[in-house]
Amino acid sequence: MNLIKVELEQQVVDFIRSLPTEPRRAVRRGIKSLARERGDIRALEGELEGFYRLRVLRYRIIFFYQIRSDSRMIRCVYAAPRGIVYEVFAQGIRDLLA
Repeated sequence: MNLIKVELEQQVVDFIRSLPTEPRRAVRRGIKSLARERGDIRALEGELEGFYRLRVLRYRIIFFYQIRSDSRMIRCVYAAPRGIVYEVFAQGIRDLLA
């Protein structure tokens, strides 16, 4: 099975660095599993259609697939605790499009 390249936006990197040791390790393992498209992954709906989420513990990582010529890449664009991740990310998208 070919691995998919996974890229992280700076917000995701900063979020991971801010976590305590054990959750940080779990999130890193979860992101590494994305290269094989494994983990608790779901497609998002509504205004976030086209994005996916990876669930690791009580955290969510928002990502999308980017197609380049004959290869796919995963771009992780936002990460936060479950309670705020969707609302804050959706607001950021709305602000970007306004």
